[in-house]
Amino acid sequence: MTSTSPEGSATLSDARVRLLEAARQAFAEKGYAGTTTRDIASRAGMSPAAVYVHHRTKEDLLFEISRAGHIAALEVIGDADQSGSNPLERVTSMVREFSRWHAIKSRTGRIVQYEFGSLTAEHRAEIAGYRRRIEAHVREALSDGVADGSLVVDDINGTALALLSLSIDLVRWYEAGGKIAPDDVAELHAQLARKMVAR
Repeated sequence: MTSTSPEGSATLSDARVRLLEAARQAFAEKGYAGTTTRDIASRAGMSPAAVYVHHRTKEDLLFEISRAGHIAALEVIGDADQSGSNPLERVTSMVREFSRWHAIKSRTGRIVQYEFGSLTAEHRAEIAGYRRRIEAHVREALSDGVADGSLVVDDINGTALALLSLSIDLVRWYEAGGKIAPDDVAELHAQLARKMVAR
């Protein structure tokens, strides 16, 4: 049996999806601080009160978007890491796919990367855990490359952050549907990564 929302026609799960998508659009365009629950409800075609039926606070919406985005990004990094047969291939594949994901999901990426400070301390701690796991994939590949002599890296931690920043920072300027295709920016970043670390 399907429950209905206070809005009448939508199921509870449908309403949650609509609110999350509306929040994603609003946060990406106006920022978390500049978005009200009324903005979100309006975009979802629902009443402001409906937001609190499905989500306790505006921050809960942000956390759900951020958690889902980080889990997806971690999966992208993990798959890319496994696809390489040597450290250099692993590094370039991770940067390529991480950048492709941020380009394709630029709205989500903007929220995931730049609204971290708007989360509660408890939620920040969980998200920070996903970030550490993402960074660990890159650090491990760099360390393996230094160990086998295929990569030249003086600062493993700093280089890992710099490589990931290629992907993360593109959401500042990248717009889906623009002149630069996701595959093109992803390949550019992969080649830059190769030049940064290859012997």
